[in-house]
Amino acid sequence: MKIPILLPNIFDHPFTYESSEANLKLGDYVEVPFGRSKKIGIVWDEFEKNKKKNFLLKNVIRKLEIPSLDLKTINFLKWFSEYNIVPIGMSLKLHLLSNEAIEMQNNEELKKYNTYKKPNKIKLSSEQLNSVKEITKNDNKFRVHVIQGTTGSGKTIVYFNSLKKKIKEGFQGLILLPEIGLTGEFQEKFKEFFGFDAAIWHSSITKKNKKIIWNGIATGKIKVLIGARSSLFLPFSNLGIIIVDEEHDQSYKQDEGVIYNARDMAISRASFANIPINLVTAVPSIETFDNIKKGKYLHSRLYKRYLDANLPNHEIINLTKNSLKKSLWISDKTIKKVKDHLDKNDQVLFFVNRRGFAPFVLCKKCLKVHTCPNCSINLVYHKKKENLICHYCGYKTKLVRKCNDNNNCEYAFSGPGVERIYDEVKKIFPDKKITIFSSDTMNNKSSSEILEKIKNNKIQILIGTQLISKGFHFPNLNCIVVIDIDLTLQGHDLKAAEKNLQLYHQLSGRAGRTGKPATVYFQTYNIKSNVISQITNVNPDIFLEKELVLRKKNNLPPFERFISIILSGKSEKKIETFAYNLKDKLEKNLNAKILGPVIAPIFKINKNFRFRILIRSKKTQKIQKHLTNILSNFKNHKEIKLAVDVDPISFN
Repeated sequence: MKIPILLPNIFDHPFTYESSEANLKLGDYVEVPFGRSKKIGIVWDEFEKNKKKNFLLKNVIRKLEIPSLDLKTINFLKWFSEYNIVPIGMSLKLHLLSNEAIEMQNNEELKKYNTYKKPNKIKLSSEQLNSVKEITKNDNKFRVHVIQGTTGSGKTIVYFNSLKKKIKEGFQGLILLPEIGLTGEFQEKFKEFFGFDAAIWHSSITKKNKKIIWNGIATGKIKVLIGARSSLFLPFSNLGIIIVDEEHDQSYKQDEGVIYNARDMAISRASFANIPINLVTAVPSIETFDNIKKGKYLHSRLYKRYLDANLPNHEIINLTKNSLKKSLWISDKTIKKVKDHLDKNDQVLFFVNRRGFAPFVLCKKCLKVHTCPNCSINLVYHKKKENLICHYCGYKTKLVRKCNDNNNCEYAFSGPGVERIYDEVKKIFPDKKITIFSSDTMNNKSSSEILEKIKNNKIQILIGTQLISKGFHFPNLNCIVVIDIDLTLQGHDLKAAEKNLQLYHQLSGRAGRTGKPATVYFQTYNIKSNVISQITNVNPDIFLEKELVLRKKNNLPPFERFISIILSGKSEKKIETFAYNLKDKLEKNLNAKILGPVIAPIFKINKNFRFRILIRSKKTQKIQKHLTNILSNFKNHKEIKLAVDVDPISFN
């Protein structure tokens, strides 16, 4: 009997095999020979089309002892492939664990996910109780419900209650988080509320634990999974609810390999499974806000913070009047304000959204900047590691270089990073315990220990990047100093203003969470700008309304579909020629506006030159299907990589 088997590879079709097993059905996991190796695949529902040659068919080796993949998930994977213009085999690759499907695991290892201890009872406010009623009403089918709440208003406890209801009904739950650095603290909060452990899934989990979790999800032995983007593709046996925390966060966009937006894909997975999904945020993304206004998404609002704590005040420190001393980044007025807070036993955060010591390093004699030999960007100096690092390709080099006079270069460091601010703060407050809070320091084994010290006020001063704005609860943090807001507002990103609104609302929300008076200080030269007043307004909807009007006027997303094509390779000339040929083909065959090709803003990454083409079309058109047909019939160049980004959020 002939059987179509989908394999996790770059092909956009299943392969045909022979099987003597009459009981093989759609969704069964099987082991098959492929070339000289063996592969795990899934019994599919359609054979390869347009097969011209007759080949000797190979036999299925065996069926794996795993519950079959259900039709809802199969349909989701098909749709995912079509929407994101990804070969269906690559979608299956996202679902499997390193091309494996994991058979029965030791039940002992799964016990910790079902060991129940009596949870602490948490009393809800009337506002929270009302939100719980709203999001648990009619939750037996697909619907998108946005929980929007001021930072510190208890959104997590609200959606925990909706998840609790689904678990009691026998369903599994998935909670998506944007950063793996959040999972440790979040896991504790989860266990305190539910009384049992949730499984954790992200890139730093060991292969052994991933195998246990993959099978535990497939067999229904794990009730709840807290995970990053990739957890969306796991083989849930009885998924009943999806929650996307910080739905606005840009980290949900996967921009390497298979490119997709996990938030949008989560909504689609919920739709195919016919289950509810909650989007949780303090400031919705512009797309979510638009869907709320159109009535496509239900909406609950939390205005009051826990224990009726006030939001922090905002104060501008005018650097034209309080000038910075040479090679320093913190003004005397700022230092005085910080001292006042420290005297009250307040914790202080200096916010600078750059890792390392300095983003630019140049020689004072020859004026040459240290750039990456593989990428068209500057190297960032990391003083702690004593080297220069490229944050794109990982290239490292020492801070030593010969100048034009054959002597060593004399360096000037331009711009502040967290390490530079750390050094400055350490000189000002030598008796205080200070730590850096960034992805370089918080994704290691000591991060939970650091978090505990911060909570207990054993660390008085934090120097942090935007990671610190994402969901952490620091009860003593009542003073935030934004070092260089002028610099963080630079750039030509379509979403720059929206990102800043979300970032500074989230950042402000870290302060004053337990009721003490708190202040966010903005150091700036640009006091005439109304940007600060916009991004600190208690009601972010005012900004979002204006942004929607602007987007509609200029036919920008969410009112138009954008698709980016990124072409990269070793030969600049070959890519450029290929790009213009592709543009010509697209203009003749696609009913859309084709912009470019242009040199990408970051022209070279990892020794590959990059060009971009942007496709703009009406949202009513099924542009992806037409584009897939054109690209499949267009002769690709083996030396040129073509990547498609549907709904891009960055144009680097």
